Amino acid sequence: MGSEMENGNSSKKWSFKGNELLMKSSALSVRSALNMLMENLNPDDPRTVIPLGHGDPSAFPSFRTAPEAEKAVSDALSSAKYNGYASTVGILPARKAVAEHLSHDLPYKLSPDDVFITSGCYQAIEAILTVLARPNANILIPKPGFPYYEARAIFSDIEYRYFDLLPEKDWEVDLDEVEAIADENTVAMAIINPGNPCGYVYKFEHLKRIAETARKLGILVISDEVYYHLTFGSNPFVPMGVFGSIAPVITVGSISKRWMVPGWRLGWLVTNDPNNILKQYGVVDSIIGFLNISTDPATFIQGALSQVLEMTKADFFAKVKDLLRDTAELCYSKLKEISCLTCPRKPEGGLFVMVRLRKCDILFHLL
Repeated sequence: MGSEMENGNSSKKWSFKGNELLMKSSALSVRSALNMLMENLNPDDPRTVIPLGHGDPSAFPSFRTAPEAEKAVSDALSSAKYNGYASTVGILPARKAVAEHLSHDLPYKLSPDDVFITSGCYQAIEAILTVLARPNANILIPKPGFPYYEARAIFSDIEYRYFDLLPEKDWEVDLDEVEAIADENTVAMAIINPGNPCGYVYKFEHLKRIAETARKLGILVISDEVYYHLTFGSNPFVPMGVFGSIAPVITVGSISKRWMVPGWRLGWLVTNDPNNILKQYGVVDSIIGFLNISTDPATFIQGALSQVLEMTKADFFAKVKDLLRDTAELCYSKLKEISCLTCPRKPEGGLFVMVRLRKCDILFHLL
């Protein structure tokens, strides 16, 4: 009897088990791969680890957030006004601040009701994919792209289909392929602009064609703009929401990259939909329903948001862009010196560069 209790009674059948979808989803996550690598580092190796596989600029000493942002958080915390629970959709001052902030780049004004505060851009992606999931539904996602879309789609039990990005056309979406792979069960297509991991910045005309294709197919556009305004090439950043009157647009974003603070976990999901189609089809109510059963960003970070957005000086962003431009130039020039690597396009936005391995060169050197 005692030995059975000690070993957990191994002959007993238990009714619970782990969630296999979580394991499948995790296998596609960049975080899981990075965690595995970091856990297997030799602690006795004196060499400095240079993290190249994640978009955390704060890991590098040359990137530090604006002093105005740090002060905003300190002020919010010391005010004792933000120690309690927040509304599940975000506190009103934060939603109002994001609406005003993003409206500067749009031909119409967003209202606080268009904005939902999330725990980083990750939760915003999680929210919209969960909302769109239904039996047989599918979404269209870019290849190359951000693996979290695949991981979250698997967990939400929604099929994903790839469309190609065309390196010879500045990584534009292959819109002919989008139309070819879509069917009556397609509910959305996702784009990432500025691009992760390819470093592109889409032009106004191409974004308009994306919106027109979405309208033709009767689907919404999920526009991942977490790297918004982190551009340092010839193309300015244009938000997909500019074309919200052509097709409904869900914008996901955050302060993580532009302010270099991914650990603050403050993001947003925004409905760019002047025609109120998302409200009519129940998407807005479903977003609220999702957030009602989800965790919230820290209330004091929400309380700091309006000050972060309004008080950060332009020279902070200019210095970040200059640094990114210089490092992109250096990276691109050095890659050209390595025979087995090619870089299809020099990055013009975001934090990543896409590099291709020439397999034939690798094989030749191994012979």
